[in-house]
Amino acid sequence: MSNSTIYAFILSFIAGISTVIGAFIIFIDKRKNSKIVTISLSFAAGVMICVSLTDLLPNSYNMILNTSDSFIKILLTLIFMVIGILISIIIDKYLPDQINKEVDNKKLYKIGIVSMVAIILHNIPEGIATFITSSNNIKLGITLSIAIALHNIPEGISIAVPIYHSTNNKFKAILYSLLSGMSEVFGSIISYLFLAPLINEHVMAALYAIIAGIMTHISIYELIPGAYKESSLKPVLKWFLVGFIIMALSHLLMG
Repeated sequence: MSNSTIYAFILSFIAGISTVIGAFIIFIDKRKNSKIVTISLSFAAGVMICVSLTDLLPNSYNMILNTSDSFIKILLTLIFMVIGILISIIIDKYLPDQINKEVDNKKLYKIGIVSMVAIILHNIPEGIATFITSSNNIKLGITLSIAIALHNIPEGISIAVPIYHSTNNKFKAILYSLLSGMSEVFGSIISYLFLAPLINEHVMAALYAIIAGIMTHISIYELIPGAYKESSLKPVLKWFLVGFIIMALSHLLMG
């Protein structure tokens, strides 16, 4: 195994483990204040919508076909996004409500689980991209890893807070966040073992649009309603905008 491959795995691990940093907010939330739930879910919704609109969908559009026909590119991007929304609806429908008898708030627990599934699906192609980029250009790989790490911190919040508030189990909240983060490393491993020769721009384009659909559905139908249930519309909108703006600024800064 070459040095560049080892560095690529290390960078993927660093990007993934940052999810746990976001999860540590539960140690501040000692009284299980519902305000933390509102802030966390609204903030996470802003982050996911921003990532979808400013990162995943534009990348999908740019990579999807070698053609100058904008209509075809937009149509295909939207088709794959709708596929992602349908996948999210199916996950939500068939994920049982009676997941755990010890859960205090099953709806909140379900939000945490669905968010974890979506973020795992998001992180695997991120891990593939990080590994391939870092293997070929270590400086670009470092930049990409820092950008992904910044993205992953609020993703950890979106998993840990609803899991903790619904189960009162800090270990489970941290574990689920860790599992979602380590899917970055899993993406690197499968890229190293199998996918590097098979992954092309068209496959990644479809994946990006599908993931954008999943994240958009979760934000609109799970995170925002979950936040609103704990508070009023004004703080939900405020923290949604804060999450959106912070993520947009991170894109600009890491440019």
